[in-house]
Amino acid sequence: MARKRRTELPGGESSESQEGAGRGGAQNPPAQQQPQPQLQQTQQQGGYQGGGRGWAPQRGAYGGRGGGRTAPQQYYGGPPDYQQGQGRGGQQYGGGQQHGRGGASRRGAFVGGREAPSAGGPSRPPAPELHQATQSPHQAVMTKPASYGRPVETFPGASSSTQAPDPPQVSEVTEQIQDLSIQQEVAPGRDMQPASSKSLRFPMRPGKGNYGTRCVVKANHFFAELPDKDLHQYDVSITPEVTSRGVNRAVMKQLVTSYQESHLGRRLPAYDGRKSLYTAGPLPFVSKEFKITLLDEEDAPGGARREREFKVVIKFAARADLHHLGMFLQGRQADAPQEALQVLDIVLRELPTSSYTPVGRSFYDPRLGQRQPLGEGLESWRGFYQSIRPTQMGLSLNIDMSSTAFIEPLPVIDFVAQLLNRDVSARPLSDADRVKIKKALRGVKVEVTHRGNMRRKYRISGLTSQATRELTFPVDERGTMKSVVEYFQETYGFVIQHTQWPCLQVGNTQRPNYLPMEVCKIVQGQRYSKRLNERQITALLKVTCQRPQDREKDILQTVKHNAYANDPYAKEFGINISNTLAQVEARVLPAPWLKYHDSGREKDCLPQVGQWNMMNKRMVNGGVVSNWICINFARNVQDSVAHSFCHELAQMCTTSGMAFNPQPVLPVLSGRPDQVERVLKARFHDVMTKLQPHNKKELDLLIVILPDNNGSLYGDLKRICETDLGIVSQCCLQKHVYRMSKQYLANVSLKINVKVGGRNTVLVDAISRRIPLVSDAPTIIFGADVTHPHPGEDSSPSIAAVVASQDWPEVTKYAGLVCAQAHRQELIQDLYKTWHDPQRGTMHGGMIKELLISFRKATGQKPQRIIFYRDGVSEGQFYQVLLYELDAIRKACASLEPNYQPTVTFVVVQKRHHTRLFANNHHDKHSVDRSGNILPGTVVDSKICHPTEFDFYLCSHAGIQGTSRPAHYHVLWDENKFSADALQSLTNNLCYTYARCTRSVSIVPPAYYAHLAAFRARFYMEPETSDSGSMTSSAVTGRGGGAGARATRVPGANAAVRPLPQLRENVKRVMFYC
Repeated sequence: MARKRRTELPGGESSESQEGAGRGGAQNPPAQQQPQPQLQQTQQQGGYQGGGRGWAPQRGAYGGRGGGRTAPQQYYGGPPDYQQGQGRGGQQYGGGQQHGRGGASRRGAFVGGREAPSAGGPSRPPAPELHQATQSPHQAVMTKPASYGRPVETFPGASSSTQAPDPPQVSEVTEQIQDLSIQQEVAPGRDMQPASSKSLRFPMRPGKGNYGTRCVVKANHFFAELPDKDLHQYDVSITPEVTSRGVNRAVMKQLVTSYQESHLGRRLPAYDGRKSLYTAGPLPFVSKEFKITLLDEEDAPGGARREREFKVVIKFAARADLHHLGMFLQGRQADAPQEALQVLDIVLRELPTSSYTPVGRSFYDPRLGQRQPLGEGLESWRGFYQSIRPTQMGLSLNIDMSSTAFIEPLPVIDFVAQLLNRDVSARPLSDADRVKIKKALRGVKVEVTHRGNMRRKYRISGLTSQATRELTFPVDERGTMKSVVEYFQETYGFVIQHTQWPCLQVGNTQRPNYLPMEVCKIVQGQRYSKRLNERQITALLKVTCQRPQDREKDILQTVKHNAYANDPYAKEFGINISNTLAQVEARVLPAPWLKYHDSGREKDCLPQVGQWNMMNKRMVNGGVVSNWICINFARNVQDSVAHSFCHELAQMCTTSGMAFNPQPVLPVLSGRPDQVERVLKARFHDVMTKLQPHNKKELDLLIVILPDNNGSLYGDLKRICETDLGIVSQCCLQKHVYRMSKQYLANVSLKINVKVGGRNTVLVDAISRRIPLVSDAPTIIFGADVTHPHPGEDSSPSIAAVVASQDWPEVTKYAGLVCAQAHRQELIQDLYKTWHDPQRGTMHGGMIKELLISFRKATGQKPQRIIFYRDGVSEGQFYQVLLYELDAIRKACASLEPNYQPTVTFVVVQKRHHTRLFANNHHDKHSVDRSGNILPGTVVDSKICHPTEFDFYLCSHAGIQGTSRPAHYHVLWDENKFSADALQSLTNNLCYTYARCTRSVSIVPPAYYAHLAAFRARFYMEPETSDSGSMTSSAVTGRGGGAGARATRVPGANAAVRPLPQLRENVKRVMFYC
């Protein structure tokens, strides 16, 4: 996927006041078949009087229904008495043990704030060391949110880059997580050193969920018995140093073969291919030097092979402690000892690494399944993924099937013919051809074929700019030149046929070697890591797409084939792997009731197996489209066809509940795709000329008909409409225009409705205020994602997107913001930013602040709670992302108003994992959907989940084809004290509110929308033809520099990134990315 970059954020986003839940008013919902889980929630008492300086005008307070004390507002960085461990939950985490994600040593203590009294059920016993928030040293302890009695002033222009009182030094998470052994009060103005993640603890599991229908599923996790061995780690240094792991492994293999009996005490060591060696028990020395001779794999000129000498020093480093791993698995230690897990992983990877081609954590080989051609010189290889994971059932080996693209081991001439898809001798190469060849071959390893058995290998660094017949090079010190053609004829007796072609450049660029393409063959077993085209992706998906039953069978076959019981390394280290899939307790959560408009025949609806339809239903809030036009860029579609398509679409929108004018402002216009900007701007001008004299009307919608293969047209159109003209558009492909199916029109009407500010459906429980920890107090739900550029694009920025709900209590409508940031930077840089304005001093802004202001304008309320779903974070980045982004959320809140700190729950959403869940009985029709997958709503929070932390797998969607991948949700911070049932139900129910279809989706909609918005923003970058010959995103034009361009940066994000053009205000307010 493409992904990141930074932008100056535009001014404040105002969302119009939302209508109620349907024009006909909300109905009482049908009684749920199952009782709502008993949820520990704190109901707010009385109205939320919220105002406070610097917020938008207030429009009425929400009077909470019910008892219970108000939850204490929670802050960071406890005052000294908390740090001494006197508050409830002030217990310290002692010890200087080595443990933790990424192996950081965590010596600091983590101290908890007090637990909020619970109104909705018995409060659970405190888990003191894991309480999330403590008071800041310079803030008064508060037992309820401050009541802001005074009428409020609006920020000037309510812009996100507005002047606010300097926020007090909000106790950053980074500050709070300092080594708490330093127990001194810090003055509010003084910057503390940002701490590492030393003393940070993710929330403990608040018990397991009980809600839903219990069942059993199988998971592709295989129980691994923890060895009872004494593991030793040794440092390895090999000289001369080589970068290739392959060579290092060959050296070590030779060493073990030669010296295992005599010098290694008969131990069979596991080696990571770099600097570390592991043994089960000590070697009979502390440090030893070995001399190793390797025979080169290529023949030397005389037929004999070249010998290479290496010096290897093995030196004792440490004992890898399995005791702590055992403690961690039993839940008696908070952090996973990464070193011990790493050793076990390396041991189990040792044998497959020597037999197959390793790629990341996977192994591929033509023997593991049939190779399939993908086109353009690529083929797919089959393989398996393997990783050892700590889980509640103990250690588990996660095994899954995988496929990836490899370069076919063809003669280079044949590869090029496939790449260009034509007879290459017919006509000379164009510049675009050369660029394409260069891009595909750069970094690829080839062997020469013109020297008999001496198949020397080289890595391609580029192509020559001249044809082979024009190339000369110096053959002696005097600078005597010789042509490549002559040289090959004289030295090897080889006559070059394709003299009009460029040569391959191999070796380094300072002293390049020239090799004619026809003497080179691609070496087998090279993974293709660059971007695949659409056809190749389709072909690869066809190979990887397996029905659940077949995938399960293949996984079991792989485990059998790997024969871990006979693996000499597993035996040596005493690791036993089960050969049966783990059986796991699961629950199927019920689908939520959905509310539709009272004027429809069906006013509410209970989805069946993750889907429903719009028959007899009308959108709960139909949008208004009074003024619209259509532009047709598909030359095969006649104006009359386009006109009747628009008529049908307008009718479908009306039937579905929108107020849609059947007549366009101007007739359908046909335009040329290569003049998209000129056509759009001219037509927009004509429309506005007609509309503006009449009461300053705006254009509500542009319908666009596109050719099926439209290249960059779609992206250019969206960029011009959303960042320049400020109009929302709906694109339709010509194939759909011809078919005009009712199903298609209904789906398009769902998208149009949310783009013009309507709502398709809302949860019945939201209207009747029955969603725990959402309905009882104003709550905003964020979704955030970062998309990175494709592999091979080494300079284009990454793009971050953040969306936030703009309606409460319904939480269905999301406004979105995007920004570009440094290449492959995962932390979202523009969540909070400050800059200096010469007139107004220090300014505070950023995406969070702008979306909070926009929520306030739309609802008249200040959020008291934030739920933040963050997509796209790998486990290794959990601490880093939490520290940086939670701190940004805190600062953004404090910049709006001193002491404004809503409670935050921060949840990471992961789809890129390899856990798959299978029905316990594939033939039981009641436990599978039509595709053979587990039922939507299946949740797992035991056995294969984290030993102590709050995580769960949720398969919220019905499968269509292949094996469903459940989403993995991991809670990194939780001041709202969600119970397992409350968070699992909320997440599952939200998956039914996705605007673009009448199906529940696989990840929670805010995260999905953020992904769509980030993907959309790629098109906003100014197109520049790069050496791919196609449009890429390497250059970006910022329209309007302004304050955002001077924003502060985090270290490491040093490359200047041009901001994206800003979204227009009216576009930002609606779900333009749908």
